Amino acid sequence: MEVINDNGCGWVKDLNSRTNIKMLQSKDDCEWLIIGAGYTGLSAARKLGLLNSNQKIILVDAQLAGEGASSRNSGYLVDTTLNDGFTSNKELENYKKKANIYNLGIEAVKKFIKEYQVDCDWNECGKYFASSNYKDKKILESFSETLSKLGYENNLLDNNKLTKKLGTNFYNIALHTKGGILIHPGKLVRAMVETLPKNVHLYENSPLIEWKIINNKVICHFKNGIINTKKVIFATNGFLKSLGIKINYNFPLTLTASMTRPLSDKEFSSIGKPKEWGVLPVRPMGATIRMTKDKRILIRNTAEVHNPFVMSKSDLDKRSIKQKIGIKKRFPQLPDNIIESTWSGIVSRTRNSSQIFEKINRNIYVAGCYNGSGIGVGTLFGEQIAIKASNNHSKEIETIEKRDKPNWLPPQPFLDIGVRSRLIYERMKAKSEI
Repeated sequence: MEVINDNGCGWVKDLNSRTNIKMLQSKDDCEWLIIGAGYTGLSAARKLGLLNSNQKIILVDAQLAGEGASSRNSGYLVDTTLNDGFTSNKELENYKKKANIYNLGIEAVKKFIKEYQVDCDWNECGKYFASSNYKDKKILESFSETLSKLGYENNLLDNNKLTKKLGTNFYNIALHTKGGILIHPGKLVRAMVETLPKNVHLYENSPLIEWKIINNKVICHFKNGIINTKKVIFATNGFLKSLGIKINYNFPLTLTASMTRPLSDKEFSSIGKPKEWGVLPVRPMGATIRMTKDKRILIRNTAEVHNPFVMSKSDLDKRSIKQKIGIKKRFPQLPDNIIESTWSGIVSRTRNSSQIFEKINRNIYVAGCYNGSGIGVGTLFGEQIAIKASNNHSKEIETIEKRDKPNWLPPQPFLDIGVRSRLIYERMKAKSEI
């Protein structure tokens, strides 16, 4: 499972380059092995290190720790999501189960930040579900009613109020939810790398090739080494399927995003000097866009079935054009050459937008598939799968296990055909929002 990431992520470029990076280059043994060093794997390693301080824990990533999807997302720590589908009382109850998990995720991140004094540009400014299409007002009114029933503070805004808040008159209707938080994802996940316990051994740029269970031991073959272990936690999210984990219940999507350089004082004045904000689309394939703390504009307006292991420079450049168009639609007064960085990332999906969290057998545990909510839920699931694998229990695990389990997916090639068709349909519906 060798992954080749582009080096254009704006969030990663903000960070200092790390030193003392170790690759697995021999044979090793341990009590615990964690595959994947994103939010989930790092949180699992941290918790395991505290629970089992006298045991050897190895954490391995195919890339640099934290520099995959965990630092390539848009930086939304969400309390609510819109595109889950809910109309009946039963579906309302299912939505409440998901929202409870989102809230636990926020608390898990808050606890980490407080304990380790992390600066990740934390901003409790909420978020907007916005659309340029007046017809989407009905969707937002229905969503507002749902949120109000569940006790979430929210309010509808029209074009005039949105123009003042966002610095663009592109959006005609939006629902603001108070509980969402904006962060710098790269800073958060880097702090998780730097605060690993001493009994956690981190190996990077070490892709897992294959694994098997022999005589109650898990034998894992990597590109340049082998690890024998008693228990494995798979925390590879969008790459679970490629490692043979829950293959009929999850699939990866490739997203691309772009970020501008910081706006000049004149440019910032031309859009009204708005405070930091984040917009999520009402329609699933619309653009996610935010104004950052340092006056940069980030936009993500592509999602597709693509080779998750690599995206070429030419393919990335083509997608960057779509982001340039999206920015110009919203801020026509800004220069054409304002984009500074463009990158790709992988998100893991399930059919019913539920997450994977379970014990596969006495040796194997897995957590993943956050359907775009990986910062909080990934942190939470990492900590809790470590507790579960240590044969302990918690109230958080009780809440997680009340969720609906992921639905079965059809085999290939039918899965890709279905996903591609759905994306085309949703893209057409959201054409004006890209």
